[in-house]
Amino acid sequence: MTMIKQFTKYCLLLVSLLLLMSCSSASIEDYDKTTPVLDLQTFFDGELTASGIVQDYSGTVTRKFTVTMEASWQGNKGVINEWFIYDDGEKQTRIWQITDLGNGQYQGTANDILGIAEGEARGSALRWAYDMNLVVDDSEYEVHFDDWMFLVDENTIINKSDIIKFGITVAEVTLVIQKVN
Repeated sequence: MTMIKQFTKYCLLLVSLLLLMSCSSASIEDYDKTTPVLDLQTFFDGELTASGIVQDYSGTVTRKFTVTMEASWQGNKGVINEWFIYDDGEKQTRIWQITDLGNGQYQGTANDILGIAEGEARGSALRWAYDMNLVVDDSEYEVHFDDWMFLVDENTIINKSDIIKFGITVAEVTLVIQKVN
């Protein structure tokens, strides 16, 4: 009987934690009146560079990386080419196809993104939501990204992403993106 009570307590605690985590998320509307105003077509145009880290669930840095980017737009269609170099020597390429839907709404696709990424910009912030096939140690995992970008000034964005599996944040990515002048 005690085993059943312990299991029940464990399940209630887990459900409570999951509910608490789901209620604590920021909303894009929180950034409506913030400045400077982020416009993807203006910021992601030309050459950019970035540096970032990946942290595991405990906050330990597990990887460091740099990114070189080239971005361009034709009307409401944008292409962002990204070339990653990780501290262990791994290289990766991602090519984003972005569509500006108007009114701060964006959609995007890329080679390792599952389906369509949905984005919304308000004030100085942009929030992307998408699923991705993530390769870790020769295994592939389907994860969800809660991806936030914050325009600091006309040349700098700070990008913070939560990597989520089964509703639990398993890793975080922090990236500083800068325009090349």
